[in-house]
Amino acid sequence: MVSGTGHGGMEACITNLLEPGETIVVGNAGIWGQRVLDMSSRFGANAVELKCETGKTFTKDEIAAALRKHKPAVLFLCQGESSTGVHQNLGPEIGKACRASNSLLVVDSVASLGGVPFYADEWLVDAGYAGSQKVLSAPPGAAPLFFGERALDKLARRKTPPATYNLDLNLVGTYWGWFLPDKPRSYHHTGMVSMWYGMREALAVLREETGGKLEASWERHSAMAARLWEGLSDLGLEPFPASPEDALATVNTIAVPEGVDWAALCAHALAEYHLEIAGGLGPTAGKVWRVGVMGRNACPECVDLVVAAFRSGLAAQGWEKSK
Repeated sequence: MVSGTGHGGMEACITNLLEPGETIVVGNAGIWGQRVLDMSSRFGANAVELKCETGKTFTKDEIAAALRKHKPAVLFLCQGESSTGVHQNLGPEIGKACRASNSLLVVDSVASLGGVPFYADEWLVDAGYAGSQKVLSAPPGAAPLFFGERALDKLARRKTPPATYNLDLNLVGTYWGWFLPDKPRSYHHTGMVSMWYGMREALAVLREETGGKLEASWERHSAMAARLWEGLSDLGLEPFPASPEDALATVNTIAVPEGVDWAALCAHALAEYHLEIAGGLGPTAGKVWRVGVMGRNACPECVDLVVAAFRSGLAAQGWEKSK
């Protein structure tokens, strides 16, 4: 795990797998793609934006065309875009297209890992990162990260050192023991020991629930998202993603109806139910509510509480389904 939140994992991937002047194609479906564009430019890369309409995802053909055109060193995709509530479909076709263009596939799974299917090997994902505090329900402060063989090879063959010392994985890797026995372990920085114990316990809880089969966790999150939408639909609320196939189970975005004060509903939920409902983020600011159904919150009691808070908050504003 990288010392730092999901942003630490993001920066570790970008700065270690890109050298100055190299091209990265960034799938920008929301705020996280935008941040990778910014970050890549700061590290001297040629950042090419592949943008889709807010609330939608990229098709495999769009991605393949961008790879053929730009032949990037890296393709970045966000599996669970928490600002818009969309779930980017991956699958082996994208990984194969990256191999054909000699590109590394980097995937952000901060808001999705553990809650929806993710097959790194089968989908030919070269590097990825997540967040300790999301679906995995550990405290915030660490970013689970992996580099596959192609990513490790790129790291080893760098012509220039990464532009960060703290996240230089050639150095951190000797601390973690990545390169044993070729390179002996050496001290790099003080590790977040409490976070390692916290993550170990979070994974133990997940294993106890699932019996070691992550499918059980995926099914629970899917069922609780469906339960949430059953309740919200009865209130007349609608999802923000353009297509049901694009909707993310772990972060649900709800379109704010005309005539409703979204912030007032959030304040009502906090005051009356001690429940925090988030507003939009980045391109969805003022347009949606965001409800995390992940980890411990992916249970009937929490979902029913959210529906009750929406029912009460809408009634307090005099908004009804017929309107």
